[in-house]
Amino acid sequence: MGKLRKLSGAEVCRILERHGFAEVRMRGSHVVMQKKVGESTVTVPVPDHKEIKIGTLCSIIRQSGLARSELE
Repeated sequence: MGKLRKLSGAEVCRILERHGFAEVRMRGSHVVMQKKVGESTVTVPVPDHKEIKIGTLCSIIRQSGLARSELE
C-alpha cells in the first residue's frame, strides 16, 4: 500500500466524478458529491481546501468505496 498524495478538494472532486459521482450542492467550503448505487445513494462531503488532510482523505475513501490506489 503506497502513500497517499496530497490532493486539493477540486482534485478529489474530479476523481470522484470519473467514478460516477456528481456534485449536488456546495455549502460553505464543502462540496457534497453523490452517486446512485442500486436503490441507495452514496453521499460524500469534500472540503474545498487547497490541501486535504490525510485522515480526511481516508474518510472520503471509506465513504465512497473507491480503491485507495485511485488516490495514491
